Amino acid sequence: MANRFKPLLSIPFIICLTVLMVNDFYLKETYHNTFTGKLSDICGLFIFPIFWSAVFTRHRLVVFLLTGLLFIYWKSEYSSGFIHFFSTYFFTIQRVVDYTDLIALPVLLLAWLRISDAPKKVDAYSVFKNVSPYPLAALTIFAFCATSRPTYIQKFDQPEYVLFKATALPDSGVFGEDFGFYKFDSLVVVQVNSLYSHNRPATDDDYNKNMVIRDLELQVIDMLPGTKSLVHHNQQTRLTINTPQGNDHVQFKGSRLHGRFLREANGKTIIEGTYKSGLEDSIWTFTSPENKTVTKITFINGERTLVRKFHGKTLTSSNSINTRADVKRNKIIQIAILALLMIVTISQIVKSYRKKSNDCIEVSSSWKWLASFL
Repeated sequence: MANRFKPLLSIPFIICLTVLMVNDFYLKETYHNTFTGKLSDICGLFIFPIFWSAVFTRHRLVVFLLTGLLFIYWKSEYSSGFIHFFSTYFFTIQRVVDYTDLIALPVLLLAWLRISDAPKKVDAYSVFKNVSPYPLAALTIFAFCATSRPTYIQKFDQPEYVLFKATALPDSGVFGEDFGFYKFDSLVVVQVNSLYSHNRPATDDDYNKNMVIRDLELQVIDMLPGTKSLVHHNQQTRLTINTPQGNDHVQFKGSRLHGRFLREANGKTIIEGTYKSGLEDSIWTFTSPENKTVTKITFINGERTLVRKFHGKTLTSSNSINTRADVKRNKIIQIAILALLMIVTISQIVKSYRKKSNDCIEVSSSWKWLASFL
C-alpha cells in the first residue's frame, strides 16, 4: 500500500508542496501580486495529479485529463454558478477569472513525465527510501484544503473607488456585486463594494477596515483581467460618476480617493465628506430628505470617533466611539489598575501574616500526622 505513495517522496514533489504552502500561508497575504497567484497554480497543477494518481493507480490518465479540464472550468466564468451556490449554502469561496492562469497547464506534462519515469529509476527514492509516505500524503491533503479555507468579507459603509488606466472595461458580470465599473476615456473607475480576506479580523471595526484597504489599488489591479496600470501618484483627477445611488463627485490623487466627496440624488446632497489617501477624514454628513434626519460622523484617519444624529436642527443623539488606539490605551490602564490592586492586596496579606507569625497555633496530633503524610 505504501509503495503507491512513493512518488510523493520525490524531490520535485516535496519542493512544489513546500512552495505551495509557503505561498498560500505567507506570500499571498504579504505581497498579493500576479507572481504569487501564478505560483500557486504552477505548484498545485504539479502535485495535485501526482497525488491522486497515487490514490487511483489504474486511472492515471483519467486523473490528469480531469485535472486539466477542471482547472480550465474553474478559471472560466462558467464556474460562477457553482461558486455562488457553494458560497450560499456552505462557506464563501472566491476565484478570479483570469485566462492568463492557463499558462500553467503545461506543468501537467511535466508531472506526467515525472510520474511515468519514476518507476524506471532505481535510485529515484534513495534519499527517502526508509521514510513513510503517509505523513506527507496527509500534509498534501491539508495543503489542498488550505487553499479553499473560509474567507471573511469586508464591506464598506462609505463609497470606495480606485482609478486605473485601462484600454477596456472589465466584465462586471464576472465580479457580481463586489465591483462596479465606470469608463472615462482611457480611465476606468472601480467601485469596490466588498473584499475577501483569509485573515479573520480580531475585531470588526474601522481599524480592521483600514488594514484591508491599505493597498486597495494593488489588490484590485491584480484581480482585474486585461491591460491596466496605476495612475501617477501625483496626478489629480476630478470625475462625476453616475451610480444607481446618485451622482458621485469625486477627487483622486493617483489611484486613490483624496479630497472632497459629494453624492447628489434628485437634486439634493445626501452624502458629503472628505477622503485622505483613500480613508475617510474629518466630518461626514448623511442627509435623508424623506424624514428630515441628518447624521454627522467624525472620522480620524478612517476611524469613527463621534456619531451625532439630528432631526431638523435638533440634536437627538450623540455617541462617542473608541478607536483601536483608544481601546488599547484603556486596556493598558485597566491592566495597570488590576496589577496595582493585586500588589496592594498581596502586600496587605504579607503584612498581616508577619504580625501573626509569632502567635502559636495549637494543632492536634492527628492533624500533624495528616499534614506530614500529605
